[in-house]
Amino acid sequence: MTNQTQSAPLLIVTGLSGAGMSSSLKHLEDMGYEVFDNFPLTLVGPLVNDAQAQTRPIAIGIDTRTRGFDPDAVLAAIKAYSARLVFITADEAVLQKRFTETRRRHPLAADRPASAGIKKEQEWLYSLKEKTDDLIDTSMLSIHELRQVLEGRFGTDAEKRLTVTLMSFGFKYGTPREADIVLDVRFLQNPHWVPELKPLTGRDKAVGQYIEKDDGFAPFVTHLKDLIAPLLPRYAAEGKSYLTIAFGCTGGHHRSVYLAETLKPWTEDQGFKTHILHRDIDR
Repeated sequence: MTNQTQSAPLLIVTGLSGAGMSSSLKHLEDMGYEVFDNFPLTLVGPLVNDAQAQTRPIAIGIDTRTRGFDPDAVLAAIKAYSARLVFITADEAVLQKRFTETRRRHPLAADRPASAGIKKEQEWLYSLKEKTDDLIDTSMLSIHELRQVLEGRFGTDAEKRLTVTLMSFGFKYGTPREADIVLDVRFLQNPHWVPELKPLTGRDKAVGQYIEKDDGFAPFVTHLKDLIAPLLPRYAAEGKSYLTIAFGCTGGHHRSVYLAETLKPWTEDQGFKTHILHRDIDR
C-alpha cells in the first residue's frame, strides 16, 4: 500500500478487553472524530483512501474481536497510513474485577476463567503495547477523568500545541503511570491533621492559606517555575503534544491538589493549554 498524507488525524485504537476501549471511542466521537469500532483490517485502506479529502479526524477501533486481527498487520497499517497508535490498558487485577462485576465473558477465555483470557490477550498484544504512541492506563481513572486525558491528548487544541495536564494524586494509591514529571509535596505541612481542615480539599481557600504558611512553600513554587519554564517550549519544539506533571501527597486531597491548582494560571500564562486532573480527591 502506498503511504498517503492524511488531511486529518488518524488514530488506531486498540488495547485490552475491559480496559475502556469502547468508552474511549465514544469520547473521541463526542470530540468530533469519525469513529469506526471493531473495524476489519482489510477495510482500513479503502476507508482511509475515501477520507483523504475530509478534514474530520478518524478513530478506528481494532482489537482481538476484529475479524482477521493480527498485531503485525495492525503495525503495517499504522506505518502505511501514518496513523497514531493508541493503546488502552489496565492492571490485571483491575481487569479481573471488572469482568467479575459485569459478569461478562472475556472474548479469549471461552469456557475458562477471565484471568486465562486476560493473560492470553496480554501476550498477544505485547508487540502493540511496546510500539504504541500513546499508552493510556485506565486502572485508576474514572470515566470523567478518561475523557479529560483524551481531550488533552487528542482534542483539536492538542494538535496545535503542547497541552499540559496538572495532576494531583495520593501516594497511598500508587504513582500515576502516565505522568512525565512526578513531584513529591509531602514535605509541606499537612492540613489532614487539622480537624477543621481535614474534611476540606486543596480547592478550599482555608486549606490553601494553611499550606502557604509553610516556610518551604514559596521557595518551592519559585524554584519549580524556574525549572519548568525553560522545559515547556523545548517539549513543544520537539513535537510533544502533551505533558503530564503530577503532584503527590499522602492521600491526594490537600497539598497535591493545591499545588496543581496554584500552578495552572502560571502554566496558562506561559501560553500552554492546561488541564487539571485530581485523581484521588474523592477517595
